Amino acid sequence: MAQATRPLPVFKYHPHPLDTGVFSDDKTVTCACCQQPTGIYYTNPFYTTEEIDYLCPWCIADGAAAQKFGGSFQDESSVDGVEAEYDNDGEFTGFKNPWPEDRLVELTERTPGYCGWQQEYWLAHCNDFCAFVGYVGWKEIADKLDQFADLKADCNAFGMDYEKLPEYLLDGGDCQGYLFRCLHCGKLRLWADFS
Repeated sequence: MAQATRPLPVFKYHPHPLDTGVFSDDKTVTCACCQQPTGIYYTNPFYTTEEIDYLCPWCIADGAAAQKFGGSFQDESSVDGVEAEYDNDGEFTGFKNPWPEDRLVELTERTPGYCGWQQEYWLAHCNDFCAFVGYVGWKEIADKLDQFADLKADCNAFGMDYEKLPEYLLDGGDCQGYLFRCLHCGKLRLWADFS
């Protein structure tokens, strides 16, 4: 069966990757991992030392791409709750990870990332990672303010006063919003960064 006719894999933490634009379906390409032609291919960050042109959704979902190329789709240090650790000399020694290892691997090695202005940051809620919903500005969230877990705290985390969101948060603008939804309680979370 050709990959183009296979159903798209289900990504727990990025449930609508075609809608968010992290996959394109405008041409047929060859996946660098499985070497098979695919009409759907990944277009966003893949952190590896290798030069990779295209990856199919199936090689992302089963972890083959991350394993083959020693890469990840989300920087482990840019995951809510994960902290870098340093020794007394200031040398990096690793990460302090509060999450079950299998969950972190699913997010970083088997979930397509999203593309931010600066460093992408993946949010969590209810003791799990959130699902990435999409790119937003104030216009896209103004009627959803009551659905947020704590929008003021989210704003503080990315360094903006809550009161300034209506003025600056613009989808495709210099202050880009990234919307997440908790998989357990359904509350929304917001991350934003600046060009």
